[in-house]
Amino acid sequence: MARNVLQSSLQSASFSIVFQIFCRCVTFAINAFIVRTVGRDVLGIMNVRLLLLESTLLFLSKEAINRAALSSTTQHHSKCSWAQLINQMWLTVPICTALSIPCLYIWLNLLSPVENHLWTQYKFGCLAMTISCILELCAEAPLFIAQVFCFVKLKVVLDTLHIFVRSVVFIGIVLKNPDIAIYAFGIAQLASIFAIVVGYYAYFYTYISKKDDDPSRETSEDEPDKEHTLADKFPLQSVAELLPGVLRNKDKPFNPELQTLTLSFVKQGVLKQILTEGEKYVMSVSPVLTFSEQATYDVVNNLGSLAARFIFRPIEDSSYFYFTQTIARDVDLKKQNKIKVLEAAEVLKTVCKTVSSVGLLVLVFGQFYSGICLLFYGGADFVAGGLPETLLRWHCLSILFLAVNGITEGYMFATNTSKDIDTYNYYMAVFSIMFLVLSYAFTNVFGPVGLILANCLNMLCRISYSTYFIHNKYKDININPLEGIIPGKTFAVALISSTIILTFAKNRLLDYSILYFFAWGCLCGAFTLLAWAFENRTLVKQLIEKYGSKLKKT
Repeated sequence: MARNVLQSSLQSASFSIVFQIFCRCVTFAINAFIVRTVGRDVLGIMNVRLLLLESTLLFLSKEAINRAALSSTTQHHSKCSWAQLINQMWLTVPICTALSIPCLYIWLNLLSPVENHLWTQYKFGCLAMTISCILELCAEAPLFIAQVFCFVKLKVVLDTLHIFVRSVVFIGIVLKNPDIAIYAFGIAQLASIFAIVVGYYAYFYTYISKKDDDPSRETSEDEPDKEHTLADKFPLQSVAELLPGVLRNKDKPFNPELQTLTLSFVKQGVLKQILTEGEKYVMSVSPVLTFSEQATYDVVNNLGSLAARFIFRPIEDSSYFYFTQTIARDVDLKKQNKIKVLEAAEVLKTVCKTVSSVGLLVLVFGQFYSGICLLFYGGADFVAGGLPETLLRWHCLSILFLAVNGITEGYMFATNTSKDIDTYNYYMAVFSIMFLVLSYAFTNVFGPVGLILANCLNMLCRISYSTYFIHNKYKDININPLEGIIPGKTFAVALISSTIILTFAKNRLLDYSILYFFAWGCLCGAFTLLAWAFENRTLVKQLIEKYGSKLKKT
């Protein structure tokens, strides 16, 4: 196939980071608009209750199938065919439809009640989110093809279109009538999903037509990968072959081995969803927090997760794709291509170093500037009482755990076998139960802060397991990519120095001038980044050379 997996993974991460920044800026602007115009109760219903419904349906419907299918495309002499993979991706639609029935019943009848004057809008919002999920999964087959063949820019463009359409439709309706904000949210979601589904099929119709006109054009513009896998050759001759049962297939409609791997991921996916969205489930089921408090927690959580959404998630997704395409699941590392194994270990070490450094920066500087960020975002009324600032400071600690957990667990999921996955599922079940119990107990004792504390303990357990897995994976070949998690001495000294300086500056300057205090933070931040760059000058030099040569070519 005409692709370079590492280059495409890096490009995907770069584009995704830029997109996430754009996406979060738009989302924060809309949330600030809702808080100041409509109220926190409505924001709590939309951002906690309705988006939790969407997350639950999409994750349970497609996550396991997508992960298993991605692994099949990279296995040499894979017994799967493209027809079987496309049929497998279309299974997400009936699965989502079946799941929507019990989910709708739970969301409408069993969760903590919504106020009477918002009930009709809430009911419409739940129906709209369900329909949008089913519609979105109709594009899962072309999205999967685009992911395998490294059409990075396509995904970024269509995700941007999704955000743009949803934002324009929502704001347009709310400006005319703020009282129907939840109606507007549902309508905007349906319109944006329809736009991206049409976009995917329209792109592949155009792409296949141009490919037929130019037979030499196989896939993307990257260097060819000479090893024989399913990803060697673009499989489609017409856009109709993206539909189930259309692509010619001599085998059974579904591959038994792929189904077995998918079932392993299904059990894991349910547990992972509980761990990922556990605090929202606790808030939705338990009457401990009002919708206004839920909205406050959600706003602070989104602001506190900026680093995770902007940097960690794109890196995790691209790293997972890279590791699935580089390391075989069922083959010992000693028996695999030595160059690829060493490259994967170096990539893992570098990514661990990067994300842990970002997490430490957020932890240190977040303790001093959380209140200022919230003041600019929500105004004086929003930060009154001090709860939002306390929540954001604790979030800075959870971001450090999130940074390490994301990449180590991602590597583990990308390289472990079906047996390993089943083993980890038992541990995930224990972690899930522990997390839910601790979330409920800590919330009753500490309020919203309890959710963050429970999440930190949960991630610490998951990090322990995944690092143990990676250590065992590499110990026989005398490589330790986990060294990247530990910060270097120069960087650590810079962080400690910045903490001391900013503590003194906060006590002396904050009440006098926020601007002066902010300036000191910029100086300390620049000093810390320079220390990190000096300590990792080889890596920085490689990045400068790589992107410098790319700019010259452009």
